[in-house]
Amino acid sequence: MDNVVFQALTVVLTLSGLVASGLLWRARGAASGLRMLAFALLPLAAFLTGTLRLIWEIGDAVASWAVRFAFSPFVWLGIVVAGVSALLFVISSAMRRRGRGIHGRPAPGAAVGSARTGDQPLPAGSSRPPAKAPESGDSDMDDIEAILRKHGIS
Repeated sequence: MDNVVFQALTVVLTLSGLVASGLLWRARGAASGLRMLAFALLPLAAFLTGTLRLIWEIGDAVASWAVRFAFSPFVWLGIVVAGVSALLFVISSAMRRRGRGIHGRPAPGAAVGSARTGDQPLPAGSSRPPAKAPESGDSDMDDIEAILRKHGIS
């Protein structure tokens, strides 16, 4: 668009705003009329500062991008690739949580919730070392307590 079209657009918007300002001034009072006068002067200010042309170019660029986005097979291929990537992130995190596909697995004899002694670090999620249960003398209860301690339940 050339400068004449922007000038005509500015004049039409400013004059219509001035007419609306006068009407609002009579109908609702000075406060509403002054507010509309402020809005009416914005197109003139936008033209004089070059902002009107900038707004037009931004709108044109957004519209061109939207048309290319909607009708380009490469864009849709990119969306599919992004979806596959997101799906692979979800699958790999689920596999890591379940301990599948990890090379650095713990040794088969090491129990995850076994009791720790001395200055060894605490298991994840625990704020204090597991308490030692007093032995009751009943072998069945001792076995059950050992199993519970092994799983970190006690």
